[in-house]
Amino acid sequence: MVLVQAKWYYYILLGIVDVEANFIVVKSYQYTSLTSVMLLDCWSIPIVMLLTWLFLKTKYRFKKITGVVICVAGLVLVVFSDVHAGDRAGGSNPSKGDLLVIAGSTLYAISNVSEEFLVKSADRVELMAMLGIFGGIMSAIQISILERNELKSIHWTAGAVIPFLGFSLAMFVFYSVVPVLLKTNGATMLNLSLLTSDMWSVLIRIFAYHEKVDWMYFLAFGAVVAGLLIYSGGDKDETQQHPNVAEEDPQPIKQDEEANSGHHNKGSVAGTSKTMVA
Repeated sequence: MVLVQAKWYYYILLGIVDVEANFIVVKSYQYTSLTSVMLLDCWSIPIVMLLTWLFLKTKYRFKKITGVVICVAGLVLVVFSDVHAGDRAGGSNPSKGDLLVIAGSTLYAISNVSEEFLVKSADRVELMAMLGIFGGIMSAIQISILERNELKSIHWTAGAVIPFLGFSLAMFVFYSVVPVLLKTNGATMLNLSLLTSDMWSVLIRIFAYHEKVDWMYFLAFGAVVAGLLIYSGGDKDETQQHPNVAEEDPQPIKQDEEANSGHHNKGSVAGTSKTMVA
């Protein structure tokens, strides 16, 4: 098979980055607390905004930045709620775990921005197929080297297999939907939306495990939802308020993440071809 839309080594690099990002973040849970992981995982958001601004020429207006700040503030409330409720569990090596979260979040940001570049300049089906192939190969190599003892210790009973199947199904659906969201809304919106995962965990604790949660969780959920609405709705409002911005600015107009997400021409793709190299 000849890869016409994108170079094959782009997909290999993307597969390595994506696998390592997930592995490092999961590994960090062994060393630090869940609260620290939740807080430091936000590091991917400013990295995504920086990379999209540098390489994809995404323009972030004031309302978008405001939405990002509100979303992050909502997650900080979740962390404070955990501390307030005494739900914080310590780790064996917090410093090492925190560094792993930061490293994994950085790689995850690079992966998201690279996927956004490819999904807008190449074929989405090709991206999903190549990411699955090379990601699977890299995962198999990594498991055989780093996790072979853990793999041998697993007792393959029904109770062990069913969670693996459920996790695999969830990841299949996740990676099938992510390219669509990246093409329509961009990498920043994806990472902001993923902040709601902490809110869904609260609902699971309430209804599945019948646990009580602190009132700050609900305030945090409202903040994250409000931030997402402000971020996604900023374009229309600012377009109405500033209808002549394009006429006043003699410089080439930067692409806005929602406004021009599906209209990259050949020139723009060539101009951003260094994204994957970075």
